Amino acid sequence: MERLDFEVLYEIYRNGYSSQRSLANRLKVSVGSVNAAIKSLRQRDLINSTNAISSAGVTALEPYKVNNAVIMAAGLSSRFAPISYERPKGLLRVKGEILIERQIRQLREAGVKDIAVVVGYKQEQFFYLEEKLGVDIIVNAEYRTRNNNSTIHVVRDRLANSYICCSDNYFTDNPFESHVYDSYYSAIWAEGETDEWCLTTTGRDALITDVEIGGKDAWVMAGHVYWSKKFSKRFVEILEDVYDEPQTAGLLWESIYLDHMDELPLYMRKYDNNAIREFDSVEDLRDFDPEFINNVDLEIFDNITHILGCERADIKNIVPLKKGMMNLSFYFSVNDKGYVYRHPGIGTELLIDRKTEAAAQNAGNKLGFDHTYLYQHPSKGWKISHYVEGYRHLDPHNDDDLNRVFLMMRQLHASEHKVDNFFDFWEAAKEFETILLEYGPIEMAEYEILAADMKKLAHYVMQERAEPVLCHNDFSPVNVLVDKQGNFSLIDWEYAGMGDPANDFGTFCVTSEYSEEEVDRAMNIYCEGQPSQEEYRHNLAYIAFAGWAWYLWSLVKEAEGDHIGEYLYLYYKYAKKYMRKSLALYQGE
Repeated sequence: MERLDFEVLYEIYRNGYSSQRSLANRLKVSVGSVNAAIKSLRQRDLINSTNAISSAGVTALEPYKVNNAVIMAAGLSSRFAPISYERPKGLLRVKGEILIERQIRQLREAGVKDIAVVVGYKQEQFFYLEEKLGVDIIVNAEYRTRNNNSTIHVVRDRLANSYICCSDNYFTDNPFESHVYDSYYSAIWAEGETDEWCLTTTGRDALITDVEIGGKDAWVMAGHVYWSKKFSKRFVEILEDVYDEPQTAGLLWESIYLDHMDELPLYMRKYDNNAIREFDSVEDLRDFDPEFINNVDLEIFDNITHILGCERADIKNIVPLKKGMMNLSFYFSVNDKGYVYRHPGIGTELLIDRKTEAAAQNAGNKLGFDHTYLYQHPSKGWKISHYVEGYRHLDPHNDDDLNRVFLMMRQLHASEHKVDNFFDFWEAAKEFETILLEYGPIEMAEYEILAADMKKLAHYVMQERAEPVLCHNDFSPVNVLVDKQGNFSLIDWEYAGMGDPANDFGTFCVTSEYSEEEVDRAMNIYCEGQPSQEEYRHNLAYIAFAGWAWYLWSLVKEAEGDHIGEYLYLYYKYAKKYMRKSLALYQGE
C-alpha cells in the first residue's frame, strides 16, 4: 500500500470520513491527493461507497498494526542531578502525573496493550508498575557497563512493529497510534546552535540520509521512535553481530543505526517544539513546572535546606559536576553563594568508613586545612562544601607549592588528632584483592609474581612501622585546591585514618607521576633535608604500596562497571617499579 493511501485509510479508520477537504487538512496534503487516494481505496474495496472503511480495509491495515512498546528506563540520567541520585527520572511527578505512568496511559489510549519497561538503575522503584498498570518488567543486568544498546538487546525477541520510548519523556498531546506505516524517529526544530543530533532528509517522506551531532537551525532527534517488523529484524541481526565487540558497549543504539543507515531506512516525523519535552536538567524541568521542586520528595533538597537554613525555592543554578571515581556531585547556589553537594556513589559503603571520614574531615577543618568544608553527615556520607571560585589544583612541579604542601603534610602528621580507623596500604590492597576475587580469578600476567614480591616487601617494612599518625591517604595534587588568595584546601578525606606517615608521601608521588629524580627531590623537601638510607627505602616502599593498593582498587572499580582509564596503568607502573627498587634496598642489593 502506498503511504498516502495508508494515511487516508487509517484516518478514516480512526476518525471516520466527513469530507475530502477535512481529510486534506488533517493530513496536511492537497485535496487532489486525497481525491486520488479515495479513488484508489474504492477500487480495491478498502472503503465503501460512503467512504467508510470496509472489512477488507481493516484487514489491509493489519500489517501496520503496532504490536508492542518498549520503554527504556535502565539508565542513571546523570545530567539530571541531583534528583537522579535518589530516584529514576521517569518516576518524577510533573504537573501532577508521574512521567512513565503518563506515557503508559497514552500508549494504552492509542491501543498499544503490550508494554515492556526495561529497568536497571534503582530498578526496584519500577516494580509496582507491573501490578498497577499491567506492564512487563524486564531487568537489564548490563546497564552499568553498557549504553542503551543493551536495553535493545535484552528485548530483542519482542521487537516487531514496536515503539521504542524513553521513560522520562513528556508528551503534551498523545503522539502514539494503533497503526503506523513505516519506521520513524520523531523530531523537533532547534533554532540556532544545538548539541543535539541533527537530521538531513530527502523526499516528501523525509527519509533520513544523514545525522550529525551538533549543528544550527535544524530538525533534531527527540522523543519516541517507531520500528517496523522489517527494521526490527535487521537491526537485531546487526546488533547480534557487533554486540560482543568491545567498542559496542559504550554505543547508543542510534550510533549503531548510523553505521548501517543504508540497511535501516528510518524516516523523520516532525512535531511542534512544545509537543515533546525531554528535560535535560532540573532547571529545564523547573521552567516547565515551577511547582516541581517544592513537590518532589527528595532527601537531598531537605538536607540542603536544613544545613543552609533556606527554602527549596532558593536552590538555584543546579549543574552536575564531572563524575568522580567514587561519588556524584553537583553545583548549586543559594542567595548568590555557590556550593557543592557530594552524594556517595553506589557501592562506596563497601570501601569507605564514613564515620572515620567525617571525624578526619573535622580534624582537617580544625587544623585549617580545608576552607571548603561546611558539613558532612557522619553515617550517610553526603557532604556540602563551599564552592571555590577560580581555583586551581596544586602544581606538583612548582617549588612554592611543594614547600607549602609538604609543610601541610608534616603538620597533619604531627597533629594530636586521632580517629578510630587504621589505614595501611598493604592491608587495603589485600582487602581490595578479596573483593576483586568475588568477580572471578585475577587473570593478569605476572600478577602472582608481583603479589609475592609485594608480600616480601611488606615483611621488611612492617618490621620498622612508624607510630601511627593521622593521614589523608589520598594526598594527591587534584585534592589540593588553591584559591585566588593562595589558600590551600585539602579535600576528599574518604580514605583518611591512622597510619604510617609515608602513606601520604607515597600517594603524592604516584599521583604526581614523578620521575625518579623528582621523587628524590620531593623526598628532600618532605624530609627537610637528605633522608637517611632507612627513610629513603621506607618512603620508596610506600610509593609501591600506594600504587599497588590503588591498582587493585582500580580493578575493583572496573569490575563494578566504572571506567578508570589511564590511572589503572599509572598505578600498576609505580607499584611494579618502586617495589623492585625498594625491595632491592631492603635486601642489600
